[in-house]
Amino acid sequence: MPKITFIGAGSCVFTKTLVGDILQFPELADSEIALMDIDPDRLEAAEILAHKVAEALNVKPKIIATTDRRAALDVANYVICTIQVGGYEPCTVIDFEIPKKYGLKQTIADTLGIGGIMRGLRTIPVLISICRDMEELCPDAWLLNYSNPMAINTGAILQQTKIKAVGLCHGIQGAHGWLARCLGVPREELAFIAAGTNHCAWFIKLEHKGEDMYPRLRQLVEEGAEFVKQDPVRFEMLRRFGYYGGESSEHMAEYVPYFIRKGREDLIERFSIPIDEYIRRCIRQNEAWDEQYRKFKDRNEPIGEIRRSSEYGSYIIHSCETGEPCVVYGNVLNRNHITNLPNGACVEIPCLVDRNGVQGVVVGDMPVQCAAITMTNVNVHLMTQKASVTRKREDVYRAAMLDPLTATNLTMDEIVAMCDELIEAHGDYLPKFE
Repeated sequence: MPKITFIGAGSCVFTKTLVGDILQFPELADSEIALMDIDPDRLEAAEILAHKVAEALNVKPKIIATTDRRAALDVANYVICTIQVGGYEPCTVIDFEIPKKYGLKQTIADTLGIGGIMRGLRTIPVLISICRDMEELCPDAWLLNYSNPMAINTGAILQQTKIKAVGLCHGIQGAHGWLARCLGVPREELAFIAAGTNHCAWFIKLEHKGEDMYPRLRQLVEEGAEFVKQDPVRFEMLRRFGYYGGESSEHMAEYVPYFIRKGREDLIERFSIPIDEYIRRCIRQNEAWDEQYRKFKDRNEPIGEIRRSSEYGSYIIHSCETGEPCVVYGNVLNRNHITNLPNGACVEIPCLVDRNGVQGVVVGDMPVQCAAITMTNVNVHLMTQKASVTRKREDVYRAAMLDPLTATNLTMDEIVAMCDELIEAHGDYLPKFE
């Protein structure tokens, strides 16, 4: 039976979801599930939830919980990473409030922009430390990374360690289902190929029973279909660039320079840009946590129906263990998979999974305009990854100067001052930058 280790298991709802996905496969039902977190209370809740899931599915995995990371990693076959370094307070608040002083507004700030850069710089050292333990304790294990910023973090792991890793997100699955609803066709009948980088991947093929669905989608958008109001930024990008992409409108708005601009409140209103959206989500989640925690820890509280999610993690483990192939969308290093993006960048592409592990599929050239937009994101990823190695402030400045949203709204002097203030405010959550 495989040993499947969760690092950051205190992300209780997500851990419950992934454990449920894994244990629904009969071939994985007797797996060893090792839960690890630095927060003992959250870890206890996650352990109780995992047992509830097993009982609801009538399976008997071995479940252990520990705050000892090395013990959790020892002889693991798969490691699922869901950590967040610095939490909502202080780090997420810092990522929003200091840029706001300089007139830089953000929506989510977990993938790109100055928020994504700082989140990456404080997370990469922890991920590399985990990988160093893996190189010693479970060198053949697969690392399934769910920690954002996805492309920055996963790229750093693959560039700086020997560990086999793939970054996983549910953005592609969500967008695929949404497009099927917009087009009025069954999801399982809507064929697609997406490629790019995490949260900035483009649907370069969209077909229903062999028919290209882009003409129909563009027609609906031009006619002002009701669904456009629910996703205004991504459909505006479709109108202007010819293809649909991105994780959501609130995400896409801060990856390009067109929607959040200093002194242009009209754009924010026109495209319904939810400034500070991630802050509001965190506040809601924190307010609900005490009641959730009580229910999680109550062994008599029913867990409800266990349904399979759209997350790819369990499918990867199942295919690696059984050899039964599947296709997922994963974040891997570009090795001529996308031929008009640089090799060594972290790209999100279709991947074949079987006993050989996760193998990226060659996509070829993306449409030039899609590759060009994606490259503006890749520039930031590569520069942030470099800064995580050099530990030089000038590389942090350059990453921010290359960011489309930051460069659109701030001068270079303002960017340097903002980065310095952010580095100081993060304190020991960041390594020392010279």
